[in-house]
Amino acid sequence: MVDAGCEYAFMEVSSHAIAQERIAGLDFDGALFTNLTRDHIDYHKTFDNYRDTKKRLFDSLKKDAFALTNKDDKNGMVMVQNTKAKVYTYSTRSLADYKGVILEEGLDGMLLLINNKEVMARLVGRFNLQNLLCIYGAAVCLGFDPDETLRVLSLLQPVNGRFEAIHSAKGWTAVVDYAHTPDAVDNVIRTINEIRKGRLITVVGCGGNRDKGKRPQMAKIAKQGSDQLILTSDNPRDEDPLDILKDMAAGLTEDELRQTLIIEDRAAAIQTACTLAGDKDVILIAGKGHEDYQIIRGVKHHFDDHEEVKKYI
Repeated sequence: MVDAGCEYAFMEVSSHAIAQERIAGLDFDGALFTNLTRDHIDYHKTFDNYRDTKKRLFDSLKKDAFALTNKDDKNGMVMVQNTKAKVYTYSTRSLADYKGVILEEGLDGMLLLINNKEVMARLVGRFNLQNLLCIYGAAVCLGFDPDETLRVLSLLQPVNGRFEAIHSAKGWTAVVDYAHTPDAVDNVIRTINEIRKGRLITVVGCGGNRDKGKRPQMAKIAKQGSDQLILTSDNPRDEDPLDILKDMAAGLTEDELRQTLIIEDRAAAIQTACTLAGDKDVILIAGKGHEDYQIIRGVKHHFDDHEEVKKYI
């Protein structure tokens, strides 16, 4: 990268990388905190262990570095409480160095006010506003011009499988999203519910060989925020897909279960959602996002949520 003239390298530092000392010896000029949700409990055993592992990145920063943190997240200020770096904040709700609010919002973008300047963004949702504020703050901390940074932000396209809207000629819209944790599912459903004009039909599953505790939580959140819930397979890996679906169903009451469709085959679940959808309805297909495969009982198969939806648009 250096030989190619690259001046900046942004690294997603995972909790595994920190715990396994895979970033030992690296000298970071800055660190960015977005949010912390229940994840990787199968590895860290407890949420506190997971949080404290993440915090070690900020604890290791030097005095001449910067730490940019999300004040909207309850762990945002925890991350930086022991850092030696210069601390900067961003928020959509409270006073911060980088403040943003949504002025207008639709399924294809938002009109934003960032540090008192209007900017159009092609992304959707408060969580994406937080991401844009983090990008903006990082660029300014690195010495880039604030106005030019906002211009570039307005050109950013949605990432494949992250709140990716697919419009049907029949009037409904499918949103393909990678949400695979309780908080992520909650965020994307809240975002859709703030802007939709029709019903919300949610198709969601949970991965196999991973944290089982989040399965009933995800089903409960999805049911409470949707008009119609369809539980299906995600990426079962070596587990029996029906066992995963039973774990998810355990989070629902008997009445909620009677109103919920359980369809093991993900293609059939997506087809059912598209068949049920009417004008102005939104179908959320959560969990796999950009992934183009499923591992079922240890065997890898090609599967792409986008391809399945486009059969019915």
